Amino acid sequence: MARFLKNKLMNKGSAPGTPVFIGKHKTDEVLIRLIDYDPENLREDKLADLSELKNLAKNKTVSWVNIDGLEDIELLKQAGEILGLHPLVLEDIANTGQRPKFDEYDNSLFLVLKMFFWDGREEIIISEQLSMVISRNVLLTFQERKGDVFEPVRERIRNHRGRIRTTGVDYLAYALLDTVVDNYQYLIARLGEQIEDLETEILKNPQPEVMDKISNYKTELKYIRKSIRPVREMVLNLVRSESELISDDLTPFLKDLEDLIVQTSESVDTYNDMLSDQLNMYHMGISSRMNDIMRVLTIFAAIFIPLTFIAGIYGTNFEYLPELHFKYSYFIFWGVMITLATVMLIFFKRKNWL
Repeated sequence: MARFLKNKLMNKGSAPGTPVFIGKHKTDEVLIRLIDYDPENLREDKLADLSELKNLAKNKTVSWVNIDGLEDIELLKQAGEILGLHPLVLEDIANTGQRPKFDEYDNSLFLVLKMFFWDGREEIIISEQLSMVISRNVLLTFQERKGDVFEPVRERIRNHRGRIRTTGVDYLAYALLDTVVDNYQYLIARLGEQIEDLETEILKNPQPEVMDKISNYKTELKYIRKSIRPVREMVLNLVRSESELISDDLTPFLKDLEDLIVQTSESVDTYNDMLSDQLNMYHMGISSRMNDIMRVLTIFAAIFIPLTFIAGIYGTNFEYLPELHFKYSYFIFWGVMITLATVMLIFFKRKNWL
């Protein structure tokens, strides 16, 4: 399946708001995990279904329900019925090729973005869609499979570190977004180290394999940029939102998150420009080596042209060549050729052509 664009033939002809799973099958079992907390109490559990959402929405605690696996469309519909989600939200959750965005509804806020992971076997960056539904007391998150970057947030909740246990659902959503963006920076920095090391390799010994590395890195940066740039717009819309679900106290944190995503986007552009410069350096290095080779060949050709001319004259079949009857003609012939070659080499050396 294409990395940059998902195949949407599955929902071709479907009515708007009809949830149809679009993406690659990544899990055989849907996992529902619950973290419910307030300043004094914490509950962490696995749920068999979403029927408990009705009670969680009425509680005063903060409930984070995370669903791993998007193939179960009936489960999505059940979540939509319990929380009163708009059909377009369910459609966007099921579409794993959705562009990062922020939508505001009467009783909920919807966000969708990408999480990045490094595939060490293929040496590429892979993405997973993360969807968030923010309601009054419940944060509902959807992932394509088990495994994410949120374990530090879970540890902060378990250990009562920071302000997360004393704040609402909006701060929890911010904490998850902040972790995703931090992971962006980590992966970009990791990729950037390899790109910077490539410059040393180009300067020391440019090889044809360098072209493949530059091409691969540029592809990965394009893949990252495609997902990161809309996140800035998403966070900006979240900052500007006047929804009651977002407290005024969260605004400084969201603005800081906006600065962080801007910095991340600029890092991608910087490394992309660096790769373009490295590509020019590679071509310049190859051209320089080719020029050196051509210069040496030209000098040899310049030396041998007059020698070939002399040898051509005395290699003819004319009967009367006076020099042929001299006793030392052969040695004089070699002396002239060696002297001529030596004089030309000295001349080239003084001109710094050698």
